[in-house]
Amino acid sequence: MRQNTMKAKLRSGQPALGVSIMIPCPQIIEMIGKLGFDWVMIDCEHGTLSLESVALMVMAAEASGIVPIVRPQTKDPDAILRVLDLGALGVQVPHVNTADDARHVVESVKYHPAGQRGLALGTRASDYGLGVSTAEYVRQANDETLVCVQLEEVEALRNLEAILQVQGVDVFFVGPSDLSQSMGYPGQANAPAVRSAINSAFAAIRSAGRVPGSAGSADLIAEFVGEGCLYLYTHLPRLLAAGAARFMRTVKVGHQANPAPPAAAESPRSSV
Repeated sequence: MRQNTMKAKLRSGQPALGVSIMIPCPQIIEMIGKLGFDWVMIDCEHGTLSLESVALMVMAAEASGIVPIVRPQTKDPDAILRVLDLGALGVQVPHVNTADDARHVVESVKYHPAGQRGLALGTRASDYGLGVSTAEYVRQANDETLVCVQLEEVEALRNLEAILQVQGVDVFFVGPSDLSQSMGYPGQANAPAVRSAINSAFAAIRSAGRVPGSAGSADLIAEFVGEGCLYLYTHLPRLLAAGAARFMRTVKVGHQANPAPPAAAESPRSSV
C-alpha cells in the first residue's frame, strides 16, 4: 500500500492543498497532479461518478503522485467500504453530526482492532493480495488511511466537543455551504453569523489538538490557513473560473493596448 504523503504532511503541521472533482475524468486528475496540488477529492456525494470511474481516477491520482481521497455518497459503512477497496487513501464522510456518527465512520474505515471494516483478499487496495501478507496490509491500511468527518450542520457544532473526543479521526472538516444552509443563510458562507460559527469551530478543533479543514476560493482558503486550517481544497469549476477570468482580463488588456495593425494588401504570391 502506498504511503499517504498528505497524512504525513498534516501530521507535521503543514497545509495540504487539493481540488474536488465531481465528473468522471482521470485526465483532469493527471493535470491537477502536474499543477502542484497535494491531493484530490473525488466526490461521489454530489458528482456523477460510478465505481468504475472512481477506480480509474484513483489510478490517475497514484500515477500523478497525488493522494486520492473519496467522498462517498453517504456515511453508510457499505458506501465507505466500496470506495476504500478501490484504493482510496482516505474518505471525507458527509453529515457527521454526533460522536456516535464519528465513531461509526472510524469503525467503517479501520480494520480490527481499530474498527470493523470488511476484509477481503484480492482487492485493489491490498494490491490484489500480491506481494504482501494480509496481516501487513491491515497494519498499513490502518496507519495510512485518512479519516475526515464533515461537520456541516448546526447539530454537529452543538456536539463538537464530544465529536472531538473520538479517536481515529484525522481531520474535522467544517463545510461552509451546508452549514450556511443549516443556519438559515443558504449560499451565504460569508454571512457574519456563519463566519463566526466557522471560526469558532476552527478554534475549538485547534484547542483540542486536532486538525481542522475547509474549502472555498483561493482568497477564502488563504484566510482559513491563517485560522490554522491544514486540510484545504477548492472546487474544479472555481479553479477554472479564476484561471479563465485572469486569461480574459489579460487578453482584453493586451488587445486594447496593442491594436492590430491595418491589414496589408496581399500580393498574388502570398500564402497562409
